[in-house]
Amino acid sequence: QVQLVESGGGLVEPGGSLSLSCAASGLPPNSYYIGWFRQAPGKEREGVSVIQHNDGKTYYSDVVKGRFTISRDNAGNTVYLHMNNLKPEDTAVYYCAVGSIRMGYVDDFGLEALRKAMNYWGKGTLVTVSS
Repeated sequence: QVQLVESGGGLVEPGGSLSLSCAASGLPPNSYYIGWFRQAPGKEREGVSVIQHNDGKTYYSDVVKGRFTISRDNAGNTVYLHMNNLKPEDTAVYYCAVGSIRMGYVDDFGLEALRKAMNYWGKGTLVTVSS
């Protein structure tokens, strides 16, 4: 059974930086995606960034590209999201998620489609960007 535990959320001023961690266990043996999604108050959950396990390819939503960086440790059990130049609109609960999905899925269908296909979710960590 996949278990995901997020940490690192908090309050940060606009323009600041913050890093999130996701400790994962019970990961699938084969093809999967692991990464970050977020849900702002009153909005639908959206994709932020994911890693394609088989080859380490990374994907980002347009609104965070160039500001956020996703990475994972060598063992592959911890995934990080390094967030720079944070904006008030980045305020959201950030969720770590895993999906047992074939390689190439995001290339074919996009990050939003992946969000709907993810199998396992953490409980989330709140990031608030405010002065």
